[in-house]
Amino acid sequence: MRILLFSGKGGVGKTSVAAATGLQLSRLGYRTLVMSVDPAHSLADAFDLETTLFQGRTSDPLPINEKLSIHEVNIQKEIKRHWREISTYVVSVLRTTGISDVEAEELAILPGMEELSAMMYVNQFRREQRYDVIVLDCAPTAESMRFVSMPTTLEWYMKHVFPFQRGLLKAVRPVANRLSPVELPTDSYFANIQDLFGRLDGIADLLEDPKVTSVRLVTNPEKMVLRETQRAFVYFSLHGLTVDGIIVNRVLPGEIKDEWFEEWRASQAKILEEIEEYFAPVQVKRVPLFTHEVLGRERLDEMAKMLYGEREDPAVVTRTEAPYTFEKRNSHYEVRLRLPFAAKGDVGLFKKGDELVVEIGSLRRHIGLPTSMAALVPARATLQNKILTVEMREN
Repeated sequence: MRILLFSGKGGVGKTSVAAATGLQLSRLGYRTLVMSVDPAHSLADAFDLETTLFQGRTSDPLPINEKLSIHEVNIQKEIKRHWREISTYVVSVLRTTGISDVEAEELAILPGMEELSAMMYVNQFRREQRYDVIVLDCAPTAESMRFVSMPTTLEWYMKHVFPFQRGLLKAVRPVANRLSPVELPTDSYFANIQDLFGRLDGIADLLEDPKVTSVRLVTNPEKMVLRETQRAFVYFSLHGLTVDGIIVNRVLPGEIKDEWFEEWRASQAKILEEIEEYFAPVQVKRVPLFTHEVLGRERLDEMAKMLYGEREDPAVVTRTEAPYTFEKRNSHYEVRLRLPFAAKGDVGLFKKGDELVVEIGSLRRHIGLPTSMAALVPARATLQNKILTVEMREN
């Protein structure tokens, strides 16, 4: 099974691109599911489904054609299916503060429930071998980072905190419940957590396997949007996911000659050049600004043809190696970059803002640095076995 994860700043057109990709995959014969992980779902809207007719039905896979289904994770239904014990306890605690029942039920939707529910479905569908490709239409960048980091965080909690917490509360619960104004969680609460963790088993390995999961970042040719795309590129790399494509949406077509757009054209040309330079050698695709809103199957098909032509297969694995990796070793950090064609003496590097810039002859590679390394400077570089290792230290 393949997982294609589409992420980017809010409003760049992620949902349209994900939906168009799903249509292309289904046309090529793949059993495809496009799943929305964004709490502000717009997947059904992208296909222009009538709200009154399909309201609530997309909370389970809804067929669009013989090979394509869409799925919008509905947290209210997921609480009833998977989070009942946890939600019931949180609601009971909130009620003791004087909050009304309705408010308590709303507040009991904890951050991450939606993302974890989506992961459980991905894992379930993988085990059932129900789909060949799952396309994930993710929330904006920050929430996407939470989505991919949750399995590792939850695994750490289950190994280091959960057994101690469950055992301690089991021992003190009879006494504590007589003294505390709020009852401590019952053992069924912890059983619910353990069951959820079991449903997620293996998902972290699935997301970090580049032969299974690929990240595609959707952006616009605008400076503010590009900066967030660059940060997302760094964060996904930090979490061990492979970004194999950048999709620049809403590029002004060449046939627009109106003087009113002159400054826009110049600005976009500059940003597009920066995008090509920054993300190389990752493939960059361009989608023009259409004369109409991309809404409904016919127009999504039009976008799919712009993206992939008639026969290009979006599920093909094009990259299995991260462009660069970050490590901490004793007193310094290291950035590792694969340079298959470089030779000693060819490589130059310098710091530019929060980026490390590597020069190889006439080519440049821009490496965005995570926050923990942004203030450091390159101190030493070595090239061995076609891998450039740069030591980063305090100035």
